[in-house]
Amino acid sequence: MFTLYGSAESGHSYKVRLMLEVAALPYRYEEIDLRIERDARPEPFRSVAKFGEVPLLMHAGQPYIQSNAILLHLAQHTAAFGGETPERLARCREWLFWEANRIGTSLPHLRFGQRFDPQGYPQGVLAWMRQRFDADIARLDEELSDGRAFVLGDAPTVADFALCGYMFWPEQARVSYGPHVTAWLARISTLPGWRHPYDMPGAVPF
Repeated sequence: MFTLYGSAESGHSYKVRLMLEVAALPYRYEEIDLRIERDARPEPFRSVAKFGEVPLLMHAGQPYIQSNAILLHLAQHTAAFGGETPERLARCREWLFWEANRIGTSLPHLRFGQRFDPQGYPQGVLAWMRQRFDADIARLDEELSDGRAFVLGDAPTVADFALCGYMFWPEQARVSYGPHVTAWLARISTLPGWRHPYDMPGAVPF
């Protein structure tokens, strides 16, 4: 049994929930209200989450933090979704590091800046993030243009879960996707256990 502490508004939490749901792993979910200051968030989350952030996964009494690190742990634990071989996990790891530096930076900022804090960004920052996102999404669209179903082939992996974490809120980020990314997201949305972030059990959107 796993326990996941997350937020319905966090794409990083959603990555991990999606993995748990698609893999049909039993887990308990606890919603953390991110509007509460970190030092006032509830226990035991506050004491266990090293950086005070979601997601936090508890597994066999051990805490795991940072969404992509959690995904790698789950892939290794299940020996599935990219964890089947060291070589396949290495390919996943490459994509998870790319995601963290590229789409995982640009898209969350575009969403947050336009949905939650439109006055809080210095002039030009969101324009720069949009330029960066346009390059990121074009690269991913090109990657998926060869007709394969998922990032590493015919089966989904943690690379897919990481990359799509913030992509189901295009209207909030005011972005659009190329045809190959759109088709890939549609395939992800047909996986058993998939739900929109706001439709996950126990989710409490702002």
